[in-house]
Amino acid sequence: MAITRSSANELGNTTEGFHEIRENTSGGWRSARLIIAVEMAERFAYFGIASNLIMYLTGPLGESTAAAAANVNAWTGTVSFLPLLGGFVADSFLGRFRTIVISSSLYILGLGLLSFSTMIPSHRKDSNQLQVTLFFCSLYLVAIGQGGYKPCIKVFGADQFDGNDLKEAKDKSSFFNWLMFGNCISILTTRLVSTYIQENLSWSLGFGIPSVSMLLALFLFLLGTNSYRFSTEREGKKNPFARISRVFMEALKNRRQPDLDIANANETLLLLAHQSSKQFRFLDRAAISCELAEIEEAKAVLRLIPIWITCVVYTIVHAQAPTFFTKQGATMDRSISPGLLVPAATLQSFINLSVVVFIPIYDRLLVPFARSFTQKPSGITMLQRIGTGIFLSILAMVVAALVETKRLQTARDDLTISMSVWWLVPQYVIFGVSDVFTMVGLQEFFYDQVPSELRSIGMALNLSIYGAGNFLSSFMISVIDKITSQYGQTSWFDNDLNLAHLDYFYWLLACLSFIGFASYLWFAKSYAYNRPNTF
Repeated sequence: MAITRSSANELGNTTEGFHEIRENTSGGWRSARLIIAVEMAERFAYFGIASNLIMYLTGPLGESTAAAAANVNAWTGTVSFLPLLGGFVADSFLGRFRTIVISSSLYILGLGLLSFSTMIPSHRKDSNQLQVTLFFCSLYLVAIGQGGYKPCIKVFGADQFDGNDLKEAKDKSSFFNWLMFGNCISILTTRLVSTYIQENLSWSLGFGIPSVSMLLALFLFLLGTNSYRFSTEREGKKNPFARISRVFMEALKNRRQPDLDIANANETLLLLAHQSSKQFRFLDRAAISCELAEIEEAKAVLRLIPIWITCVVYTIVHAQAPTFFTKQGATMDRSISPGLLVPAATLQSFINLSVVVFIPIYDRLLVPFARSFTQKPSGITMLQRIGTGIFLSILAMVVAALVETKRLQTARDDLTISMSVWWLVPQYVIFGVSDVFTMVGLQEFFYDQVPSELRSIGMALNLSIYGAGNFLSSFMISVIDKITSQYGQTSWFDNDLNLAHLDYFYWLLACLSFIGFASYLWFAKSYAYNRPNTF
């Protein structure tokens, strides 16, 4: 049967109507809340392993403090860098939904093997070597699973809102706040429950519970399949990586072309009013063979690099909480009643507790108040939010250095007296408030400022900052440990922390953070937003 023009139009209208109905009935907070629940289950699993990892390495596996801290930082750095590969696979081939499902399955397998490795008897050298090998293989299988899962899940949740709709744009900004809120409740719970089970009952059970939690995360994610809003922005377009790479290649190839030829090739470049078009003008030379939109995409990606670099020092500071802060607490008086000790890793809960307390204040009070002055959906700009958190992280390191100086003085005055572990609470709380600003701000920034089709890789770029911070932290620890232990001197990271000098290390990080903060302000001042109406 032939389809007439009128019937074709009716069919087109019906199809458009179907998409509009689908848009209205899918996504939004209904789906976003489920994604938050999925993330809470996954965060319970991840931090059930990561929070107390240094204690397992220095305990059952018998590593030194410096070696264990370096191993934790190397693993955490790998966890943070692999999302670059996972984001590339998701944005180029599999899509976010399928990448989440496949990587979650690998994640669960890794957690299961990790729990199994702790059951291997270690009374003989051969069995101990088998245990260590299986443990680290399982740990890095978890990292591979995280590599696909992490860059996609937050983006998939944010994609449930339409950034072009004013109300949904506000909801999207709020989504990142409440995602952090839910995550911190989950992390707080696992740091209280899992760390206690690991140190007082069984490492096997303590690592097994996170496996079940990740299995629950995958089940919840699949449960909402029919309610999700799937992005269709890539349909009919070339691979976004191929487009952006082509811009750089063409700009390089045309670097010697006269400016007049380039202007004639694409006259619209002369009419651009967007501030971003005035930056990185060397990419305009690709206009002879590339579209204007492709050039703007390449510029948007390039603008992120200075921000990425200047935020790395913040993430070096961020790496100290699950390592040296935890070892610090292990040397202090942790008793809350006769015979009952607080696990040192549990103190990390104060980071999450401060986030849980501060996020409602930020989202419900500070943002609306700031919005009334700035008229911006997020209250303050994303870069202002990030900068505030970086400043607070400097303050946290100064407090940590002062507390460690007092702890060392107390220990050296009288070895029978241990300073109370509650002295560490202020530095944890300041870190938590810092995370509300910088960690959430970076998530929103790298989601919003990349081309729409590259949002998985944008979130991976955000995560890779933490990877770079952990790798650099590991490198710094190794170098400083080697230098300060030469000629019979005591290392800054000696196994006996009462002889070590963590306070010197903290002061060094505070100075580096100040330099990084000053550099950040320089680049942030001249940054041109990719979507000027949504920041």
